[in-house]
Amino acid sequence: MLYQTYLAQNDAMTPLRLMAEASNGFINSWFGDNPLLRSAAAAFEMISRSGISHERPDFGITQTTVNGRTVAVTEEIVVATPFCSLVHFAKDSKVRQKKLLVVAPLSGHFATLLRGTVETMLPDHDLYITDWINARNVPLIHGRFDLDDFIDVVIDFVHRLGPHTHLVAVCQPAVPVLAAVSLMAADSDPLQPASMTLMGGPIDTRRNPTQPNLLATSHPLEWFEQTVIETVPMRYPGAWRRVYPGFVQLAGFMTMNLDRHVTAHVDHYNHLVRGDGESAAAHRRFYDEYKSVMDLPADFYLQTISRVFQEHDLPLGTFVSRGRAVEPKAIRQTALLCVEGENDDICAVGQTAAALELCSGLAAGKKHHHLQPKVGHYGVFNGKRWRTEIYPRIRAFIAANA
Repeated sequence: MLYQTYLAQNDAMTPLRLMAEASNGFINSWFGDNPLLRSAAAAFEMISRSGISHERPDFGITQTTVNGRTVAVTEEIVVATPFCSLVHFAKDSKVRQKKLLVVAPLSGHFATLLRGTVETMLPDHDLYITDWINARNVPLIHGRFDLDDFIDVVIDFVHRLGPHTHLVAVCQPAVPVLAAVSLMAADSDPLQPASMTLMGGPIDTRRNPTQPNLLATSHPLEWFEQTVIETVPMRYPGAWRRVYPGFVQLAGFMTMNLDRHVTAHVDHYNHLVRGDGESAAAHRRFYDEYKSVMDLPADFYLQTISRVFQEHDLPLGTFVSRGRAVEPKAIRQTALLCVEGENDDICAVGQTAAALELCSGLAAGKKHHHLQPKVGHYGVFNGKRWRTEIYPRIRAFIAANA
């Protein structure tokens, strides 16, 4: 019912948004930069941009720099599965670089949320990324997708990339990535990753619990299943699939920092009125990405709530995947770096660093921790401090363990 109500409201608002977009275009085209009409044009733009997108934006990365030379970049789908594609940012360069797999979060936003992460790491690495598919577009014939399937995807992609692959997990994937590497280590897999970087991930959410952590533990699992799990409507390829809708998660994120988002939109209106095109463009870029959302498979979402946030299976040593115990202490080859943000209000300080203790079989010289001052959750993988302070440490860590 929630999904149908959302669609009905969205359908009703679409003509209004289109009219506002046309009016904004008319004013800008015919009256140019008339100060008297900027307020009206700004209001029309605010209305026209009030909706949510459910389509994956483009990465839009067409070039990068390798050894001081600008080279073309092409996105190539190396592996295509119903729920995830392995995308390679192929460069027009013969320079051999270290293979790096960025595991993007399956948490309501598309992998393109990591555009800035990719752009920063691309000059130095042969880079791949997990590109998750909107669950409402996956037909039921392809079956379920859960936390164990996520672990399987990581192992499969590492196998396909071959030896000496490096992993970077951003936020939510920290748990399945650590589990995948643990299972590979237990098997003495010859293709174990050379290094693993966990960034702002919920390894042990008992430490400094944040508002999302407290929400996950304040209700039984049945509450989440009854309250936020919906069935995909008939108009989409994944009709009748049970999902956690992206628009519900976005509403939760917006509510967490409502004052900040309201202020950002008021500032955007004022920038438009003043004719501050640069600030307005930056606002559009951020919110175009932030409001592009995807549905998550219900099984994956509910298992994550239960096993990661409520039962704490990994830090308590009770995590099981496909009937096998997941034991991080088995890791002896894959170097580990944990990155945390001082002001992270989603994965607080200590939650990611818990992996260092769990990997007790790993030599001290292969375990590292970086706490970045003055950044929140998104600042861990995006923005100025990510580019100038965090990434150089990751780059050096990967190079040292190549």
